[in-house]
Amino acid sequence: MAVRAVRGAVQLERDEAGHMDERVGALLTAILERNSLVADDLISVWFTATPDLHSDFPAAAARGLGIVDVPLICAQELDIEGAMPRVVRILAHVETGLSKAGISHVYLGATGALRKDIAQ
Repeated sequence: MAVRAVRGAVQLERDEAGHMDERVGALLTAILERNSLVADDLISVWFTATPDLHSDFPAAAARGLGIVDVPLICAQELDIEGAMPRVVRILAHVETGLSKAGISHVYLGATGALRKDIAQ
């Protein structure tokens, strides 16, 4: 088993706690499914949110999925002029047999434009 990092992002349509929970939950679920991972494979997860998101902590979505014994942390993304608004990003550290090239980074919807080089 190796330790690998998996990236992902999702853009929210609006800054509401329920909507954030739904979209971040979908992103985290997609990351796990596309990489054949289960919650026990997670080492830690970093969540960042753009400064225009205030309704909830993105990590709350992980807790809602039953991920309760994994260290989670939230941080604010840099406030860069012209950056895509209402975006939550994930950087998950996982234990997996996948190679670096075998990792599927997940960028849902419009966020695929953020990392065309690794978005799958």
